[in-house]
Amino acid sequence: MHLNLKPRNRLSKNPKKTRPARLGATISLLLFMIGLPLLSVFGMELLERGSFTNTIQWIVANQTLFFLNVGLSFCLLAFVYAIVGSLAISGSITTLLLGLMALISYMKVKMIGEPFFPWDILLNKESMDIASLVTGKAAMLRIGAVLVAVIVVLLLRWVLPRVTLPLISRIGLGLFSLYAMYAFGVKTPLAGKILDHAGVNEIVWNQQENYTNNGLALAFTLNVKNSIVPKPENYSDQSIAAVAANLQQSQTSGVQKASVSADPLNGKKPNVIFVMSEAFWDPTLLTNVKFSEDPLPTIHRLQKESTSGYLLSPQFGGGTSNVEFEVLTGNSMSMLPGGSIPYQQYVSKPVPSLASYFADQGYKSMGIHSYEGWFWNRNTVYKDLGFQTFKSSEHFQNPETKGYFISDAEVSRNIIDEVDKTADPMFIYTVTMQNHGPYDDPRYGENHFKVEGNLTPDAKSILETYTQGAHDADQSLQMLIDHFKDSSEPTMIVFYGDHLPMLGMDYQVYKEAGFINSSNTSEWSLEEVKKMHSIPLVTWANFDMPKQDIPLLSDSFLGAHVLDMLHMEKPANFALNSQLAAQVPGLLSNLVVDADQSLHTKVPDATKALLEDYRNVQYDLLFGKQYLASYIDHDYLSKTAQASYNAEFTDPDSSLRANGESTPEAKPVSAQ
Repeated sequence: MHLNLKPRNRLSKNPKKTRPARLGATISLLLFMIGLPLLSVFGMELLERGSFTNTIQWIVANQTLFFLNVGLSFCLLAFVYAIVGSLAISGSITTLLLGLMALISYMKVKMIGEPFFPWDILLNKESMDIASLVTGKAAMLRIGAVLVAVIVVLLLRWVLPRVTLPLISRIGLGLFSLYAMYAFGVKTPLAGKILDHAGVNEIVWNQQENYTNNGLALAFTLNVKNSIVPKPENYSDQSIAAVAANLQQSQTSGVQKASVSADPLNGKKPNVIFVMSEAFWDPTLLTNVKFSEDPLPTIHRLQKESTSGYLLSPQFGGGTSNVEFEVLTGNSMSMLPGGSIPYQQYVSKPVPSLASYFADQGYKSMGIHSYEGWFWNRNTVYKDLGFQTFKSSEHFQNPETKGYFISDAEVSRNIIDEVDKTADPMFIYTVTMQNHGPYDDPRYGENHFKVEGNLTPDAKSILETYTQGAHDADQSLQMLIDHFKDSSEPTMIVFYGDHLPMLGMDYQVYKEAGFINSSNTSEWSLEEVKKMHSIPLVTWANFDMPKQDIPLLSDSFLGAHVLDMLHMEKPANFALNSQLAAQVPGLLSNLVVDADQSLHTKVPDATKALLEDYRNVQYDLLFGKQYLASYIDHDYLSKTAQASYNAEFTDPDSSLRANGESTPEAKPVSAQ
């Protein structure tokens, strides 16, 4: 490779002076190409870990891993240089990219306990919306440090020697660097040997520990391959045929049992309303904290009177769409790469769900969300999930707001309005927004519910603001009950939250209240993992329904359970869910709860075969060749998206036809 290294003094004609200048230029080039990646990795880890001492300790204890991170940073620098052709400009671009990676990862960990993943790049507007919620001195200092570093490197343009590589050499350097990053990203055989020799231990099921142990650049690169879900080893037409045969046998016995069981509705179809309340949780579960009065009277009454229990959420503090994905499709996030977002990555074609199932049963299947339809790609995904219509905030008429967002009471009014003006029975999947974080600003004015306990003033304010919003959610549920208890239409309501709220950075309120012992999730006991992912679930119906106690149930198994409560025949994938839930009702990537409520890190041996069936079916429906539809429930499993999706919001005549109305006058809504 030929380097054209020219000294800054171009007027010099003395060869004796030119040779030292060229030597100095070569040394400067080497120092820059080696030194900048070293400093970049150190800076990234310092931003991420927040402590000079912790960063040095990690480097000393993991020297091989440190140099692997440096190597990847060098490849990025070399690749950018091959494109740009200027050392200083390439260095500043690389510093900016790596700095942004560290900043985003730091913010995500502080907010929801998850680092920065390759697929987060696909979030676009969502990432900007979340970033706007991040404030604080620590974040501002880190942003300032990154900007200063970028400017300092850029200023080196007037210090470094001008280095010119022939075009062919730059192309070669760029291709080599790109391949090296690709090799580690997809873990080619050679890269795998290097990683094994270096002692890299990839902890996919605990990504925060994965990043802490391996370093940000390396862990991020290794996660690239996790963007592609690998085919299960025993996935085949034959294995799916065996699952179908088992399901057909169980469906036959299920029909026989159903024929002798009581149907409280005598075949009449009830409205089925799911309300997934944003960040809803029971703050009275916090230890060492007391409230001036009960903030959740409706929830606590229903826990005594109706079917209720707890759902095991795959999320904490964010990732609402992943909970929707589990409930609506019956699929589990534990079968997908840690930190992935199916709505962004995997749902790009029709996927069978509760929405498409209820539509097949003669229901009007509707999604309601009091935020903008583009968020988490719902506008497109809801069509692929088989909804007939999706009412996002753009279609709310002069909505009431409370705090930052549309109020929960307004959402309840919209649910009531949609049911009252629709002739057909309705399946409604509702997602609220009012009590979305952050809670460090008393956005509801003076909070009615006062907290007593050993909390700092900041933690006390955060908890009181959150509790006020949780109370509003509780009252919005009561509004629905008050309306439908006197309705002639049989109606069932399923109410729960998507995840625990993020009550301050680093789990501040949870720690101060003694709910958990550490902000480091890798140090949590299995019991703490369970507590930090358990969400209250309550149901209500205006018709007789036996009370059941649900100790714990994964979100992915909720749909099958509700269909059982309604005495509705379950389609194939939900029938398989019931079988698995009977053995392991709680299923996360790092926690398994068996039928006796015992906690495990892995699925018990007796359940492994059934879990593999579940994994194969999920892969078949999302990524595979749809073998299952060839053997069972073909129409449901292979159903295409609704041709008239959202027509009622674009074509008024279609709206009237869909609602079974002959005039534009809607049924009156009872005053609440």
